Amino acid sequence: MLKSNIFSKVVSTGSFLPGKAVTNSDLGSMLQGRGVEISDQWIQERTGILTRHFSDILDTSGLAFEASKKAISNSGLKRSEIGLVIVATTTPDKIFPSIACQLQKNLGIKECPAFDVQAVCTGFLYALTIADLFIRSGQTKHALVTGAEKLSKIVNWEDRSTCVLFGDGAGSVILSQSETPGILNSNLCADGSFMEMLHAPGWFHDGLVKGTPFIQMDGKAVFKKAVEVLSKSAVQLLTDSGIELTEIDWYVPHQANIRIIRGVGKKLELESSKIVETVQKHANTSAASIPLALDTAFSDGRITEKDKVLLQGVGGGFTWGSLIFTV
Repeated sequence: MLKSNIFSKVVSTGSFLPGKAVTNSDLGSMLQGRGVEISDQWIQERTGILTRHFSDILDTSGLAFEASKKAISNSGLKRSEIGLVIVATTTPDKIFPSIACQLQKNLGIKECPAFDVQAVCTGFLYALTIADLFIRSGQTKHALVTGAEKLSKIVNWEDRSTCVLFGDGAGSVILSQSETPGILNSNLCADGSFMEMLHAPGWFHDGLVKGTPFIQMDGKAVFKKAVEVLSKSAVQLLTDSGIELTEIDWYVPHQANIRIIRGVGKKLELESSKIVETVQKHANTSAASIPLALDTAFSDGRITEKDKVLLQGVGGGFTWGSLIFTV
């Protein structure tokens, strides 16, 4: 049962991008040997992406650890005070245990709930909503919510329509109990009838990978559906929350493609100056992209106390969602 006098607030953020930034030109050189022809201009015009990061050493749990350390440090909390660990990811290290349990071990956090959420690029919003409910029901005071992905291991480097889009990285937030409202409302949704628009349809059987384990996407269909559902979700959430669009100080969407971000912004008639865009520097990092963008906007001072922030995600499943919080 939710308690009327308990709220949850985002109290800190942290992020991590592995290795050196790989430019479009660098990627083009890497792909030449595979017979894939791309150019910096071709990628920029279609996606807005300038660079991305690939992890040669760390797996997803390692990326999650680096981002989580920063978020905890920025919160001023002791690791022992964390009472819930949730990781949103599409690219776990192992079949099991979860990344969250591995992260819990690596951080030295003991005996609290720890689990992964799989909603692809919308996963961070699902995880944040779950953590909010844990806190508002009085089950914990402090939650670590992380989005982490190593998408480079499920990219088909011979498919130029997808291989230019993705990168590796992680972002985290600490959500803490508060006497004043922080997370105000969320709106999550999915429709499995559209799952084949964006999927990686491989599976394990008898120790072997069956089917195709790489990302497959119908780019045009995803763009159209993403703009449609995100616009509707934002309007519905604002209406349900009794909040006017003009009251939103910052819009932090999933960083998939600059055309989707700006397409939704245009449909909602949002001022471009209110939109946080980081896809240029890290490409689509799936569940990690929203916390990566959030950490950037908190760190550079754009998002400040009392600001209202609208988060949105959309991804394979087909999943989507919106969440509003005040700092």
